[in-house]
Amino acid sequence: MRSDDIHRLPDDLPVPGDDGACDHLAGMAVAGVWLLSTNARRVDLSAFAGTTVVYCYPRTGRPDQELPAGWNLIPGARGCTPQSCAFRDHHSELQALGARVFGLSTQDTDYQREAAERLQLPFELLSDANLAFTREMHLPTFPVEGMTLIRRLTLILRDGRIEKVFYPVFPPDRNAADVIAWLKKNPT
Repeated sequence: MRSDDIHRLPDDLPVPGDDGACDHLAGMAVAGVWLLSTNARRVDLSAFAGTTVVYCYPRTGRPDQELPAGWNLIPGARGCTPQSCAFRDHHSELQALGARVFGLSTQDTDYQREAAERLQLPFELLSDANLAFTREMHLPTFPVEGMTLIRRLTLILRDGRIEKVFYPVFPPDRNAADVIAWLKKNPT
């Protein structure tokens, strides 16, 4: 078992700064890349009409596994479980605003499926384990213990284009509320 609480953010996390790594995304067409979902279906984010929220996160932790060495020292790395739980808790409100929600990471689908079931997520997680979407969209990444992970960011897609980018996202457990506030000010 882990020595920390997977659902809580430590008070002393470093705050990520905006390094401009997402400046190119606003207004960009979404790449037509098939991503495998936790519901065992292939999803092409470019094909959706209307509003789609995609929160990209480095990796969810597991209660039975310790974090990678130095994880809490990497600005923006910690908080995938609290962020996912916040989107879960606000899911009906996001739906009422006309938005569909997906989480996206470079973890494989089996790993994601465990998290989706354990956290009782009412939406699908998408796997970009081969980094096809990440590379096509030039999403910012960072390496940890041989893994390439997406830096935490959230995209608001409308009719196949990126309308809004939240980056950096901090604290991650407030991201869903920030997305809701933006959607209310920017209805379709």
